[in-house]
Amino acid sequence: TYDFAQFCADLTATLKAEGVNSLNGLARKLEILMADAAFAAMAFPNDPPPGKRVLFHDTNSDARVQAHVHAPEKTGTPHSHGESWAIYGSVRGYTDMIEWKRVNPESEDRAVLQPVSRYRLSAGQARAYAPHKIHSTAHPEKAWVIRIIGTDLNAIPRYRFRAGRDTLLADAEVSR
Repeated sequence: TYDFAQFCADLTATLKAEGVNSLNGLARKLEILMADAAFAAMAFPNDPPPGKRVLFHDTNSDARVQAHVHAPEKTGTPHSHGESWAIYGSVRGYTDMIEWKRVNPESEDRAVLQPVSRYRLSAGQARAYAPHKIHSTAHPEKAWVIRIIGTDLNAIPRYRFRAGRDTLLADAEVSR
């Protein structure tokens, strides 16, 4: 079986060799890892309460593998991880994702965002997000999520939607 130690070794070696060009391949490896019941038990022992914890930190690349438990009815606003990338994977439950694009010039103070893609990351699925990719998450039910990020997100500038100032446009015709 493909275990967490092997995944971490692959993550470290792949990021060193290929950088952000490797994100989709790493998302596929995360899907293999998430199928391992021993990994799920290690990442989410004893049905933990909502919150997050770091499972692995590669000090060379600064990548971090985090286990997140999201409470039911948790909905995030559009955001990007700035210069960092991310990979999201659902171990249990699901995450409804929306990818957004800014439709007005970045020189304008107020952002106008339009959805370009809506989909569900079901248990066992993972997806990579390049730096600056604006997205939002929703968890109608309790969800157990693995998020891999390229750096400490609290240490870098990133985009966050500001209700009352920024505008979200509705578009029912986006891809699913």
